[in-house]
Amino acid sequence: MKYTRLTKQQLEELHQEFINFLATQSITQEEWETIKETKPEVAEEELDLFSDLIWEGVLGKVGYLENISAQHMHLFHLAEKEMKLISVKILNPDIDLSTSLGFNWFKKNWQSDFVEYLNASKAYTEDKNLDKFKLIQEGAVITKGELYQWFDNIIG
Repeated sequence: MKYTRLTKQQLEELHQEFINFLATQSITQEEWETIKETKPEVAEEELDLFSDLIWEGVLGKVGYLENISAQHMHLFHLAEKEMKLISVKILNPDIDLSTSLGFNWFKKNWQSDFVEYLNASKAYTEDKNLDKFKLIQEGAVITKGELYQWFDNIIG
């Protein structure tokens, strides 16, 4: 398995897609029930394969990721040839960006001496989607990129 298995909730939400996936392998509903009962390891492999296919599709379309913690914001633009990063560091230990109060402080004080910025870019490895997936595993979430674009226009 290349990525991680989808959660039970994600699999439930993708129920129809999973049925279509099984159909592409000529597996009927009855056959799937039999496989789950008699060959659970094969059922596990099918779930893993389906999860990887879903992840590949999602990761191939991801354009932006954000990882926001108490004192840092890492905003990623996942461009065609490289990952671009805008990193924001808050030097005031009383501010927590992960709270609405802290984020509101930041919106008012983004130009203050208590905020540092860093721009960087990095080429992908041979596996662009795996690079993106690792960022998600480290806590980044998929976004539409409004925050990145706002910063890019101001400090880029």
